[in-house]
Amino acid sequence: MNFTKVVPGVFYSDLSDGLKLFVACLQFTIEHKDLNTSQPYCVLRKDGISIMLFQDEQLAKEHNPELRFVTDNIEEVYMKIALSHPHLLHPNLNKVTVRPWGAKEFAIADSQLGIRFQQW
Repeated sequence: MNFTKVVPGVFYSDLSDGLKLFVACLQFTIEHKDLNTSQPYCVLRKDGISIMLFQDEQLAKEHNPELRFVTDNIEEVYMKIALSHPHLLHPNLNKVTVRPWGAKEFAIADSQLGIRFQQW
């Protein structure tokens, strides 16, 4: 059995919230979008990572995922986000912190999703 990537799907009540987080803040690009349907969605991509965002109010109420992005330069990622979107920094992990398991981490969150950035 061989897998080449995982593509998470995230549900939002309002797709524009996800686009603010992933496109405006994290600089993903929109690879595909289908916004004028009963179930709007987008496929986003950055650095070989793909994420699908769906607009579905019911599923958004049921699912609150957390994603982890691993990086080789967490300080650079932190500075870019802290300068451009400080309101997204998670109050419990709003600075780069060495965790008990040895990884450096910080986190952001919007109304639907938490993202933890990690450097080993």
